[in-house]
Amino acid sequence: MDAIGGQTAIDLSQSLAAAGLPILGSSAEAIDIASDRQRFERFLVNLGIPQPPGATVQSVDQALTVAQRIDYPVVVRPSYVLGGRAMEIVGNATELIRYLTIATEVTPERQVLVDHYMEGRECEVDAICDGETVLIPGIMEHVERAGVHSGDSMAIYPGLNLTDDEVDTLVEYTTRIGLALGVRGLMNIQFVLQGGNAYRSPSTRQNGPTEPTTVYVLEVNPRGSRTIPFISKVTGVPVAKLATRVMLGSTLRELGYEGGLWPKQRLVGIKAPVFSMSKLVGVDWYMGPEMKSTGEVMGVDRDFASALTKALQAASINLSPGMGVLLSISDQTKAHALPLVRGLAAADCRLYATEGTPA
Repeated sequence: MDAIGGQTAIDLSQSLAAAGLPILGSSAEAIDIASDRQRFERFLVNLGIPQPPGATVQSVDQALTVAQRIDYPVVVRPSYVLGGRAMEIVGNATELIRYLTIATEVTPERQVLVDHYMEGRECEVDAICDGETVLIPGIMEHVERAGVHSGDSMAIYPGLNLTDDEVDTLVEYTTRIGLALGVRGLMNIQFVLQGGNAYRSPSTRQNGPTEPTTVYVLEVNPRGSRTIPFISKVTGVPVAKLATRVMLGSTLRELGYEGGLWPKQRLVGIKAPVFSMSKLVGVDWYMGPEMKSTGEVMGVDRDFASALTKALQAASINLSPGMGVLLSISDQTKAHALPLVRGLAAADCRLYATEGTPA
């Protein structure tokens, strides 16, 4: 059994280890630390790496107490899940009770994770660790803010809005986690960045002071991720091949690779999701923590606009002048959406809105 097989391998790791069967790659102990909320929280505290506040709960009363302590909105999800299944962002106690009594059943045997939801910039890192060295082929920056499942979001390589200090922190945290966790093979880490100046206007970004950035770890998966083919193609690093050799006992140095961040390539790559909403009757188009995409495409070019155009065309979600666009925007995001709405109007798109959007 190996830990390159995705979530299925993760789910089987504990019972296989208990049966005395060999596991290639990361150990069952490392997998359990990354998957068990309480163990993972202690693990990051010992490393001095921040994570969103939260706790594992076994009852509705515990969940309400934790949510009140860490403040709403909160992200709730069962442990050991694939694709963000049964994962939601809830904004108040009523929504939390509904989730725990309808969406999933919380019991001592089926624990639920309750974390404070941080609306920041999300980044993703795939890495290879041999126990002594951690190689990071590249850092991906998500277009959507945290809260949209990574499989449903667009990812940009390299991170065009990341500062050198932010990149250094992501590399440092990834390296420390991989070595301390004892990863052998692949590892995927998702981060959320709060602060910084990436979402300010260009003039403010150039003239105003830079806001300090705090990097939080959302989750660590000691396994292969869906982004492996993408990051391999845009960086030229044969990630799956290297990870397999490492899991079989080779070191990265023996394979000709040093640790740290692989040199940034002179291109822009964008991973875009593909949806089959027209074929999936009754599926809500709303993007959230639960994955809804059915595939992915990529666009590669020398600049962001060209790469984005290719990715959107390949995913069949590109906009054309004069087409109709339905706007459904919450009150708290209307100010951020205004420049996008003006851009659509300038492209002569026909704009439609839900009842509460124009108010």
